Amino acid sequence: MQYSQLGRTGISVSRCCLGTMTWGSQNSEAEAHEQMDYALERGVNFWDTAEMYASPPTPETQGSTERHIGTWFAKSGKRDKVVLASKVAGRSPMTWLRADGSPTTQTRVQIDEAVESSLKRLQTDYIDLYQLHWPDRAVRIFGGMTFQAYGPEHEGFEAILDALDAHVKAGRVRSIGVSNETPYGVMKFLEVSDRLGLPRVASIQNAYSLVNRVYEYGLAEIGVQEDVGLLPYSPLAQGALTGKYLDGALPPGARKTLYNRMQRYDGPGSQEAIRGYVALAAQYGIDPATLALKFCDTRAFVTSTIIGATSMAQLTTDIDAFDYGWTAELEKAVDALHVQRPNPCP
Repeated sequence: MQYSQLGRTGISVSRCCLGTMTWGSQNSEAEAHEQMDYALERGVNFWDTAEMYASPPTPETQGSTERHIGTWFAKSGKRDKVVLASKVAGRSPMTWLRADGSPTTQTRVQIDEAVESSLKRLQTDYIDLYQLHWPDRAVRIFGGMTFQAYGPEHEGFEAILDALDAHVKAGRVRSIGVSNETPYGVMKFLEVSDRLGLPRVASIQNAYSLVNRVYEYGLAEIGVQEDVGLLPYSPLAQGALTGKYLDGALPPGARKTLYNRMQRYDGPGSQEAIRGYVALAAQYGIDPATLALKFCDTRAFVTSTIIGATSMAQLTTDIDAFDYGWTAELEKAVDALHVQRPNPCP
């Protein structure tokens, strides 16, 4: 396993990040513990969760993922072996994350409650990377195709950073990051932190894959120039890039079968593009997941690629992908397919 520096923090993270959002819905506590044991044995020291998980979000499963991680820390005694990332929810109508039933937003009061609650569930006294799960502003996220103008209410960049700064100074948070963020948002956070001496964004966690390379249009240059590394989520397009959903297939136990929440990866041209990448993987004699994950791993602006697995077989395949040798020939073939059908799943 190879490792990278997380922004300018000096924290070293594995190029493969263990995603956890199925723990508590598709995966039991025992299965979550088994995944953590195996990932750490393979050199994966970077794990990502969120106060909202398991996903899809429900009042019944909220917080279960962090609780499963917390019981593993208590049982294993290996908290110091893991770089742990979690997230605070952005503005939403969800009322079950806060004790008073308020819809979520990134006010100081809510950030304070979210940090305290996550630490308790995780059975730890610090979080290595604390991320804003999505902006408090109304912007195009989660596959939306059109820009939404800011609403009259949203927390300011300075207020959010100031709230996070209190937790950094107290030692509860080591570094901060953003997620589902825009170029403007990243640059504004950086400008405010540099001007006021507030915590600096170390990473951005956005969707990025063979069928969604919109990150390259504006954010990639910012990431490279400003040392804000990308942590790609959905590098397999929620499993679509394995080919398992082609021709309308709905495998038992798969996320699309269970939750019908994959419209982001069902847009015009998506099936043709996915079929092309699956065929390319077959041409090179590799698993389609290997092609998709190693593609992300070889981008200069990527710090660590977030994987997600519901079975140990999937987890093994995913981690093995990071040992595959990428070639200039394969890069050329991938780009040729991208030019034919660019970003069908933004």
